[in-house]
Amino acid sequence: MTVRWRDLDAFNHVNNSKYLSYLEEARLRWMLGVPGQGLDDDVAPVVAAAHLNYKRPIEWPAEIAIELFVERLGNTSVSIGHRIAAAADRDTLYCDGYVVMVWIDRETGQAAPLPEAVREACSP
Repeated sequence: MTVRWRDLDAFNHVNNSKYLSYLEEARLRWMLGVPGQGLDDDVAPVVAAAHLNYKRPIEWPAEIAIELFVERLGNTSVSIGHRIAAAADRDTLYCDGYVVMVWIDRETGQAAPLPEAVREACSP
C-alpha cells in the first residue's frame, strides 16, 4: 500500500488514526477473497476491539506491507493479528496488534455464528 501525502500530520509522519484505515483496507481486500464475503442480508462483521502497538513513525514517501493472520477463531468472532511493515524490508516494523471482528445479526444487532465461508478461510 502506498502512503499518501494527505495521511501525514503536523509532525510530518503518518497520523496514528490512519493506521486503522490501512488495517481496514487490508481486511476489506482479504474479505473480497472470501466466498460470500461473510456478509449478506442477515449477518455482517463489525469491529468489536482494536489494539495497536505503534513501534515507529511512518514517513512519506513510503510503501508499506500489511500482514494479517488469524490469532483466534471463535463461535461468533475472529481475532485478526496484524503487522504494518516497510514493503522493502519486513523487519522494519511500524505497528503490530490485533482487531476483533464479530459477526452480528443485522436485525437484532446480537452476535451471530461465524459464517462457514469465513471459518474455512481462517482455518489452516
